[in-house]
Amino acid sequence: MKIALFIPPLTQINTPYPATAYLKGFLKTTPYQDIFQADLGLELILAIFNKKNIAQLFDEAALKPNLSKNTTNILQLRHRYEFCIDTVIQFLQNKNPTLAHKICGSDYLPQASRFNALNDDIEWLFGSMGIHDRAKMLCTLFMEDIGDLIVEAICPYFGFSRYAEDIARSATSFSPILAQLEAPNNTLDNILIALLDKHILSEQPDLVILTIPFPGNVFGAFKAGQHIKNKYPHIKVSMGGGFPNTELRSLADARVFDFTDFISLDDGEKPLLNLLEFLDGKRDLSQLKRTFVRENNTVKYINGCTSPDIAHSNSGTPDYTGLLLDRYISMLEMANPMHRLWSDGRWNKLTVAHGCYWKKCSFCDISLDYIGRYEPASAVVLADKIETIIAQTGTTGFHFVDEAAPPLVLRDLALEILHRKLDISWWANIRFEKTFSNDLCTLLAASGCIAVTGGLEVASDRLLEMMEKGVSVQQVAQVANHFTQSGIMVHAYLMYGFPTQTAQETIDSLEVVRQLFEAGALQSAFWHRFSMTAHSPVGLNPDKYHVIKVGPEEGTFANNDLVHDDPKGADHDLYAEGLRTSLYNFMMANCLDWPVHDWFDFKTPKTKLPSNLIQKHITETTGNDSDKLKYKIIWLGNPPEFTVQSKNTKIEIESGNGKVSTKMDTLSAQFI
Repeated sequence: MKIALFIPPLTQINTPYPATAYLKGFLKTTPYQDIFQADLGLELILAIFNKKNIAQLFDEAALKPNLSKNTTNILQLRHRYEFCIDTVIQFLQNKNPTLAHKICGSDYLPQASRFNALNDDIEWLFGSMGIHDRAKMLCTLFMEDIGDLIVEAICPYFGFSRYAEDIARSATSFSPILAQLEAPNNTLDNILIALLDKHILSEQPDLVILTIPFPGNVFGAFKAGQHIKNKYPHIKVSMGGGFPNTELRSLADARVFDFTDFISLDDGEKPLLNLLEFLDGKRDLSQLKRTFVRENNTVKYINGCTSPDIAHSNSGTPDYTGLLLDRYISMLEMANPMHRLWSDGRWNKLTVAHGCYWKKCSFCDISLDYIGRYEPASAVVLADKIETIIAQTGTTGFHFVDEAAPPLVLRDLALEILHRKLDISWWANIRFEKTFSNDLCTLLAASGCIAVTGGLEVASDRLLEMMEKGVSVQQVAQVANHFTQSGIMVHAYLMYGFPTQTAQETIDSLEVVRQLFEAGALQSAFWHRFSMTAHSPVGLNPDKYHVIKVGPEEGTFANNDLVHDDPKGADHDLYAEGLRTSLYNFMMANCLDWPVHDWFDFKTPKTKLPSNLIQKHITETTGNDSDKLKYKIIWLGNPPEFTVQSKNTKIEIESGNGKVSTKMDTLSAQFI
């Protein structure tokens, strides 16, 4: 049986979303090993951004009436866009590095509205960036200008990391998506279909699997399913991934199955294996696992398989073969070195542990399997996977995509990496656990850790306790400082609008963030508006958190995001722009001495926090130094060399003079 695994448009264009690689790695451990995978999102971008197709898009855009001044300007410069596009793509694929001098040193690139922010502040914006990074940012602006033209004149739901996201977000009814699917195809839809035809005719699959991690993949997945069911009705189609896992758990609209045959929930390995056995005549339909099907025009949920899920340690090694690894595009959306990791560079994705070891945060979907079932892998298994992936991809950068990577597992993995002398770079999502001591952070840095991301969330001790985050502002400050002092960059996920959050707490939270940047304990962050979801403790028990669920009524398609009132809280939407603008400046090390209430164009309370709060937290000591005696002592340098002068056989202590070689120098030392 031939299996095709597709990543529909669009997730990210700098590195493949790992779902298909995970499934392919698992399938290689089963009898079903005839597998093909492709990233339709990357291929769509490459098919759009080339000289031939850009010219066709410009021709189409020129026929549209009432275009904005910006789009008209781009069309007037079309000959320059067409001239530059192929070399810009090659440069962003790191295939033409010498072009950087040309880009930075002349008017090589045409410029539209995306370049307006540069003006005379380009040197301040770029700071100490090298010429390659400057050129990469200019090329990113060039690409975004073309993207603006596409959105206005060709396809209003285009984005570099999303495709028709708005019609899929909070879609309790399938009807809006269906209406868009039944509308005439636009140019981008036709390009996607042509790519799909090429792969199907070449590979002749019996089963097509579409992973749908985000709302921005939903329309692309269903457009692909629509084409397959219309043109290749003999091919079975299955869908799964993050969006179905959270949004489609109560799916009841039979029309969905005009575009797919199966939709599975949670971990895909066991449901996929059961599905393949069913299609192979080795299993009855009633014995599928966590799978929706349509029977007699009714949606039916089947979960008859009683065998457990595949253990995390036995799920195979992600297999990236078949993906166009040398053609991913690295864009530089922000000069901040930590923030750029999401869009710049290709990272091998790997999971240290399934689920979350904390699983208490009240805003999180802790009732679902991908959070609630915690299962770590051993350091040896993880290191074996790292070595296999390096040999397979030729890339030594890793992003551990855990909900929260466990500190002790990271410790053991770091020791195994050092033991095997693996030279890798890695970053991960963590909780700001007190376990991340100075010593542990030093060890992680020695093993190749370059950055961590973690949730500071509301930056308020009252609210952190209310959301059962399990950390305090003091603890976050100290742990973040441990990482940065070890040379590891830190990104904080921030949240505003949590139930009962007051205006004073919002301002004080921003002051905490300002001081963390001022102290050098944070390098990057992002504010998220609190969203109440159906599977979180807040969504399941809103009364406990003093919010009122006001909608929407449960529908037959996606049911997850909940609308709520917060009668005890502030008007949270008022603060969005001030929080966003201030944070952007903090990440650029700008305006850190401004009073935080100055970022808002309406009257707000002034902060009640002392100006040295975070610095005080950082310098405070917690715990007893004698506790360190319980730890294992690890020497990270070369083995010391010394000559024994005396030996006390009774207590077996050697003394002598010698030398210790470090990465930076050779030191004289006396051993007593």
